[in-house]
Amino acid sequence: MRTHNSKPIVALIVVGTLAVGACNFDVTNPNSPPPIGPNATPAQVTAASIGLLAGLRVDQSNWVQKVSILAREGYRLDAADPRFTTELLAGELDPTNNAFGGGQWQPEYRTIQSGYAILNVIGTAQLPDTEKNAVRGFVRTIQALSFLNVLNAHIQDSIPLDVNRTIDQPLAPFVRNDSAYKAVLAILDSARADLLAAGSPAGAIFPFDLGPGFAGFKTPATFLKVNRALLARVLVYRASLGALPAGTYAPSPLGWTVCAACWDAALTALQASFIDPAAALDLGAYNAFGTGNLDVPNTLSQDPASAINVVHRMLKDSVELQTGGTGLRDKRFLAKITDRPDTLPLACLKSALSWIRYPTPSAPMPIIRNEELILLRAEANWFGTTGTKLQAINDLNFIRQTSGNLDPTTVTALSTDAEFVTALLHERLYSLVYEGGHRWIDLRRYGRLGSVINDRPTGCTNPKIPKDTVFSTLPINLFEVQARQ
Repeated sequence: MRTHNSKPIVALIVVGTLAVGACNFDVTNPNSPPPIGPNATPAQVTAASIGLLAGLRVDQSNWVQKVSILAREGYRLDAADPRFTTELLAGELDPTNNAFGGGQWQPEYRTIQSGYAILNVIGTAQLPDTEKNAVRGFVRTIQALSFLNVLNAHIQDSIPLDVNRTIDQPLAPFVRNDSAYKAVLAILDSARADLLAAGSPAGAIFPFDLGPGFAGFKTPATFLKVNRALLARVLVYRASLGALPAGTYAPSPLGWTVCAACWDAALTALQASFIDPAAALDLGAYNAFGTGNLDVPNTLSQDPASAINVVHRMLKDSVELQTGGTGLRDKRFLAKITDRPDTLPLACLKSALSWIRYPTPSAPMPIIRNEELILLRAEANWFGTTGTKLQAINDLNFIRQTSGNLDPTTVTALSTDAEFVTALLHERLYSLVYEGGHRWIDLRRYGRLGSVINDRPTGCTNPKIPKDTVFSTLPINLFEVQARQ
């Protein structure tokens, strides 16, 4: 892959490798597998493939924390690093730092690059053809997810897409995001064809274990259900973004085309996914974390009593009470958030709420869950032509009653689209909070970023902190920009 000039980076890697080699360590790091080449053994294919999952999880904690701040789901009151209360809330976003403004770029493209390194040689690997196809389907699905993560962070920009290039080839051109979304859909469909080819004869398997994050989805046939779930998400995103009227957040200046058929295509994809109202709402694919040697911990786990990652009061102010007059809050709120004494104020901010979403450093983080799929189906049923508004309302009520123990929604088939979207975003907020950046993405795709609360509309008593703003996109990483000058 080549999106920028990587010669200095390659040189550093070589030097580091020689230095480690001189110490005669013989340790295999699953988070940084060795390159894969022609005639790869099953063990080499396994190491390279599992490395893609490591690439996925390495940036998720950073993404979830950062976007929770951008959407005001919460704050990080960290006296040791003021960027969480300055840059992410008031700006300017720093395009040089991957943990802040310039993020969701290098790790994602590194994962995509690693995927092409596998695809380019898998044809000569020492595996049966069915397993080669299984690997292709797995790799392309992970690449599509990585591209989607880049798009979610950079919706108002163009991104490099044709990045399967050697270092002596020209830089990958930027393409508009409408084209990139179409490409992600095509990659997922290509992966589907591979996974179906791997499923014959019946009982075909992956030549590696996908780990605990994919329990129930460890064969090509079952992993295909995850692929279709991701396809449904992308189709709904593309449909809702393209339908926005002028004057809100309109992607049309970048050549966006309306995809009315995407709603119905999403319903078709959901039918082939793992959506199941009879199953646990937490059923799904996850990024797995751990605290063992060479493992990666979930960095969002914390002691609520001494937390610096705190919850915005908005989540408490807008929470509904459970049915039956018990006075208890929405079950989803109680499962993820707890009351606490006010934290010491920092930069004119404070909170009396803490996260309990990830209780330990080994707590998994969802990639996509059954609960999200049911809400995607509600959205597609409301706006599509093959579904009905009554079916959409039934799905909203199922989530409200099953996940939140709430009374039925007040939305009816005669409600306006705007009223339905308000109800939908409420359910998506409490169902998906602090697990995938969904709130920021949802408000943006429905032109509602203006509803984000600014706690410092005129600034802070500290003159170094200007008034808050609401960002709709992250800037392109500066290293990428400089390479193209």
